[in-house]
Parts: sequence; structure tokens; C-alpha cells
Amino acid sequence: MSRPFALSTSLASPAGDYLRDPLGAFQTVLAHLRDLVFTWGPIASPALAVATTAVVIARRRWRRRYHGSLVSDARLVTVLAPPTVDPSGAITVWSNLVGLLRPGWRRRFGGQPHLAFELTFTDDGVQIRLWVPGLVPPGMVERAIEAAWPGAHTRTTPAEPPIPTASAAGRRIEAVGGELRLARSEALPIRTEHPADPIRALLGAPVGLGPHERACVQILARPVAGHRVTKARRAAKRVHAGSSVNLAGRLLDLVTPGKTAKPSSSARTPGLDRQTTLEFAAQDRAVVEKLRHNQFETRIRYAVATTVPEHATTAEVQAVQEVLRGRGHAIASAFAAFSEHNYFRRIRLRRAPVQVLAERRFGKGDLLSIPELAALAHLPIDEATPGLQRAGAKAVPPPPGIATAGDLIKPLGLSDSGHSRPVGLHVADARHHLHILGATGSGKSELMARLILDDAEAGRGVVVVDPKGDLVSDLLMRIPEKLGEKVVLFDADSRSRPPVLNPLEGVDKARSVDNLVSIFSRIYASSWGPRTDDILRAGLLTLTAMPGTPTLVDLPKLLTVPAFRQRACDQIDDDVLRGFWSWYDALSEASRAQVIAPLMNKVRGFLLRPFVRAAIAGGTSTVDMDEVLNTGGICLVRIARDALGMETARLVGSIVVARTWQAATRRARVPQRQRRDCGLYVDECHNFLNLAYPLEDMLAEARGYRLSMTLAHQYLGQLPKELEEGISTNARSKIFFNASPEDAKRLARHTMPRLSDHDLSNLGAFHVAARLVLGGEEAPPFTAVTEKLPPAVPGRARAIRKAARVNTRPPVAEVEPITPGAAAPTADPRRAA
Repeated sequence: MSRPFALSTSLASPAGDYLRDPLGAFQTVLAHLRDLVFTWGPIASPALAVATTAVVIARRRWRRRYHGSLVSDARLVTVLAPPTVDPSGAITVWSNLVGLLRPGWRRRFGGQPHLAFELTFTDDGVQIRLWVPGLVPPGMVERAIEAAWPGAHTRTTPAEPPIPTASAAGRRIEAVGGELRLARSEALPIRTEHPADPIRALLGAPVGLGPHERACVQILARPVAGHRVTKARRAAKRVHAGSSVNLAGRLLDLVTPGKTAKPSSSARTPGLDRQTTLEFAAQDRAVVEKLRHNQFETRIRYAVATTVPEHATTAEVQAVQEVLRGRGHAIASAFAAFSEHNYFRRIRLRRAPVQVLAERRFGKGDLLSIPELAALAHLPIDEATPGLQRAGAKAVPPPPGIATAGDLIKPLGLSDSGHSRPVGLHVADARHHLHILGATGSGKSELMARLILDDAEAGRGVVVVDPKGDLVSDLLMRIPEKLGEKVVLFDADSRSRPPVLNPLEGVDKARSVDNLVSIFSRIYASSWGPRTDDILRAGLLTLTAMPGTPTLVDLPKLLTVPAFRQRACDQIDDDVLRGFWSWYDALSEASRAQVIAPLMNKVRGFLLRPFVRAAIAGGTSTVDMDEVLNTGGICLVRIARDALGMETARLVGSIVVARTWQAATRRARVPQRQRRDCGLYVDECHNFLNLAYPLEDMLAEARGYRLSMTLAHQYLGQLPKELEEGISTNARSKIFFNASPEDAKRLARHTMPRLSDHDLSNLGAFHVAARLVLGGEEAPPFTAVTEKLPPAVPGRARAIRKAARVNTRPPVAEVEPITPGAAAPTADPRRAA
């Protein structure tokens, strides 16, 4: 009785109903589903619709908010290619940028930031830029680029559209564009090995753009891992199995009779071509090789745009669109060079191409390995790429130990490689002297001004010789007002009475005469002879032997007025000097005029300048160079050549340098520990180093006197051979601005192998190559960028000039009482003439 009951129970189940009446069972199920729909449909359908709509809206808002976080504070990194591009640099860059990959939970809930590699074409050429979202830490991408391509420079600016989205008034934008997607499964790689630069055709496609035309190729890329890579591996298995890789293809495979044989077993299939087997084997190896590397999800877009008048006719607009389509076709066709196991196909953009490229939105994309992405997005390898702006000198970081900032450090600028930091020169190392060379407008004056201001504020005495005038003008507008009482100003353009610096004064008058004769002989070397030298030396020695204050104004009187000459000879005790004047007096008037003519035309030309006559031959000196150097004084000598003339400016500047050197040597009487650091700054130094003392000995001894000399000029051809060798050897700290190719070859001896002659001749404005003394030894060279001067203070120059005029007044002489029976003071015979 139990068995029939079990059988009837089994037949009463849904399976039994299906076995007894398959059609009836199916109709019963449909009726049941129909009842459910009618019962719950009015309730479930609106709920499902609302839930779906909410999910879609929430997803769109999340995407909009996430994209807003990417665009906020986004920046464009313009890359200037080095002269020679390392082909493997792109692989290094994208390998480093894998570090942008977030953890899995952050990618799922917070998204993964992407980058955009952009080639922007205009009528001026091509720019290579990398769009970086604000979520990426500043400097990360820049440092990766500079590390991968040594010598490349990066310039970071706020993000802007690659093609302007707004046109000028009265014109509108016409554009064409598209996307490039992988035509086959993303598991299959594109071509990465090329005999020549694969983007050569891409760079040449937009050549010849008009003034209003622009083109852009944009490669969006973000690193991926986890589920996205797993999906690619599943696609690789389907490729290996020979099945379809997309969902629609797999559904069709289900309803299609038969099954595609695996390539791995095809070799055993009779009648199958062996070449087909080799092809599948090569494809499998390529897939495995691609999936071995880190992966980036990518998307390639391009657009070509121009502007047309708003009232252009339909025929005119169609003609413009035909040209744009032709350029777009050329750009897209350039990607055919990457065809191998996979290739790119073109897809239309759903919205305006210019707007799509400007938004830089990135949804889903194709998976590419790092070698594949590097083949697409890299710096041009060809050295002669037309229209590509290349970097100048490579950026070299400062070596360890280079000073940054502090009380005893002279500021030089900021390092331009790695993390930017201040670089400077220790005051003690500055005593080995500083040589600055660079073309006009490269930034020498600003660097010197910063060094001078730092010395002045630190209380170190400074003497500045400026033959152009701009350097002193910049200083006057920025010197702290509290230092005005220390300023001594010689300004050839000023109408005020200048200070007096008498070159014939001093304890060692013979040395003063030697310096002055050497200055005249070197400046007028082309027309200077032994007789002129003899007359000048004898005349100056005679003037210094007379009572009172000797001045150059008395020299013409000594040579031409017999009565004055006789009174001067009466004061001479030197027999050799008396013999000279005996010979001179024995000459006839005509002979005397002939022998002194070469000297008189130089002295008169010098003294006919009112500024020179007042500042150099105006009587007793009102400037004490010892006090300037020892008490933190500021002596500014502004001798613009257009105001004085070339030769007169050289004479005045050389006299100032000579008096500064004399004051420095008098420090020998002071214990070394008590000598304060001071500085002599000479712009266009080749004009003013005309002392009788050898320069190499002068530079070597100046360090002991704690006088640091800064010598600046434009090119090596300005220096005589002896002067060039002396500066090269003894001005041990070097700062080179942009130099000519000829000079760069010679200067590179100081900077090789870190910086070549190409680097020295391609430095930008305010960009320097420096090799400094560090602890008494030459440190390796590096590059830096000089900083701009602080803003000029309105009215500061007027206040400093006013204070300097007070400093030029001679001290009031104290009248000493005459003791009864004492001899009266000796009268100055110059005043009696």
C-alpha cells in the first residue's frame, strides 16, 4: 500500500505534472506568473522604476562630483623635450605613474584619478602637455618626467582647454573630431616595436595649420588593477579558446550550432594549415607578454577646429569642414602605424569635439600595457621634429652641502631640479671671489643687486662700480632707509655736488702715483709711450711732494706755467726728479709743447668733465675708503658711459677700484680676527682692473684681507689673456648665465661632465650654471634660477639720495690756535699761482 501512495505523491509534484503534460505544466506556470504580475505589478513596477531612476541619478551626481574634484586645482605640465630623448624614458615615466594607483576600496568608493597626455598643434608648432588633476600631489608628475628624461624641463600652469571653447567676437567655432578604440579584444596588444619614431606621422599630420586653426590629440590614461585586470584575463582566455569576447557574440554562440575548436588543438586537426597554427601561437605569446606588465585604462580622442565668421555662407562652412575632415583623417590615419595583433578604429563623438576634449572626462576605456602606452604617449625621438620647442640646459641639483639660507650666507637663487630650495654662498667661501659671466639681459644685474643688498643689511661694507647705471638705480630704490647715513653716492648724471675721492692722497703717495700712472697707461695703451709715462710720473710725484693737498687740476699748470713749476721744484729733495725738470726746462717752447701734447690731450679730456673735476680733482677727499670697508659703509659709483664717455668712465672706475684696494691692504695692520668681511662689486670688470698690481696676486691677497670681489662681464673676448687667466684661476666661484657657443666651449672646462657646452649656451633668462667653493674646495656644478628683486619702494631713491648728499659734505676743519713764537702754517703754493 505504501508504494502506490509514494508513486501518486511523486506524480502530483511539479516534475510529475511536467512529465504527464509538458504543455499544460508550462501553461500553468505562465498563468501563475500572469497572476503575480496583475497582483503585484501595480505596486512593484513604480517602486522598481523609482529605484532605478534613483540609482541612475545618484550615479550621475557622484560622477559629476568626482569629476569636479579632479578639475578643481587641476594643472597643465608643459614638457620641453631635451636635445636628445631617451627612447626608454616614456616607459620609465608611466612606470613611475603607476604609483598613482589607489587601494582597492578607495578605487571602488572614491574613484581612480586619470591623466591626459596631450599634443596640441597650432600654426607656431606643437606643444606637449600633461593634464594633472588636483587630487594628484604637486610635483609628483613633474619630478617623474625630469627623472625619466634628463635635461627635460617642465612648466606648470593652471589647467585650460586644449582648444579654446570660446571664439573672438563675430566668429564661431567649427570642429571635427572622434575617438580611437581598439578594434579587437583588449587582451590583444598593439605594435610597440618600431624602426623609427611611431609618432612621426602624427606630428607631421597637422603641419601647415592656419592662424585660426588648432588640433589636439588627447590620450586619457589611469592605472588599473584588481577586477579590471581580471576582466582582461578572462578576455584573454576567450581569445585563446577562439570564442567571442563580447556579450552579444557569446549569446550568438549559444544559439549557433557547433563549437570553434581551440587553437591549441588545431595542430592535431587534419587539414588545418600550419601557418594558422603559428599565427595563433604568436598571438598567445603576445597576449601573455601584454598581461605581464602593469596596465593602464586608456582612451584616445582627437579634434581639429577653426573659427569662421558668424555670417559665413553654407558653401564657405562646407569648404572649411572639408579641410577639417581631411586633417582629422590624417591624424586618425597616423595611428595605423600601431597595427599588429590589434589596431584602432574610429568612433564618432556624441557631443561637440572641442567641449569633449576640454572636459577631459573619462568613463570606460581600453586596456593597454605600459610599453603600449609608452609607444603612444612619449616625447618625440627625432631631433629635427618641426615646431617642437625643446628645453635648454639640463637641470642639475645642487650637491650636498651647498648653503641654503642664513645670516652668513649670500643668496644666489633657487634650485631648479627636484624639490626647489634656496641656494647660497657662505661668506667665508665668498672670499675666494665670484666670477659672473652672461649676455646682456640674462640677469647678472639682478643677481648682483641681491648680493649687495644682503651685504648692506648684514653690515658688510660694499663698494659698487656700475658703468651702466641700472644696478645702482635698482639699489637706491631698495636700500633700507635706516642705512641711508652709510651711503656714499657718485652719480655722473646727478647735478648735486659729488663726494671727493682724491687719488693722490694717502700715506703711501708713491704707491698712489704708481696706481694712477698704471691706470692711464692701460686705458690709453694704444697711444701711450715711454716719454708720456715719464712726464706723468714725474709730474704726479712733484705734486705729491708739495705742501697741501695735491690734485690733478694742478698737473696742466705744472707743465705749462714756469712760475708754478719753479715753486714746485723748490719743494723737491729728490735729485733724480730735479734732473728731470732741469731737462724739461732746457727744452724750447716748441719742443716742450710737442712732448707734453700726448699727455695734455688725455688729462684735459679727463678734467673737462665737471663731474670728474669735482669728484676726482675737487680737493681733499670727503670719502674715507677705510671707513667704508671697516664700518659697513655703502659706496655706490654710478658712472654711466653715456654721461662721461667710455675712456673717462674707465678712468673714474679704475681710480675707485685702486683706492678700494689700497684701503684693503691697509688692513694688514689689523689682526685678522678683527677684519670685517667686505665686498667689491665691479660690473663690466674688464674696464676697471687697470692697477699696477698683477690681478692674480691681488685676488690671492684679497682673501687674507677679507675683501671678496665679484667680477661680472658679458663674454670672454672682453678680457685680455692675462686677465682671463687670472680670473679663471683665482675667482674660484663661477656663475654662468647664457653664454655664446664659442664661450661655452671654453667655460665647459669648469662644468664638465655634469654640464656640457650645449647646456651653457642654452640657459634661459635668470637661469644659471654655478660652480661654487664649498669649504675651500670646488663643489660639483649645478643649475639654479635667480630670484627677482623685491619690489621698489616708492620714494626710497629720493630719500637715500638726500641722505647721501649730507654724507658728501667735507668735515669742518678745526682751527688750531697759533702759539706765540711758532711759525705760521706753510701756504699752499698752488693757491698763489
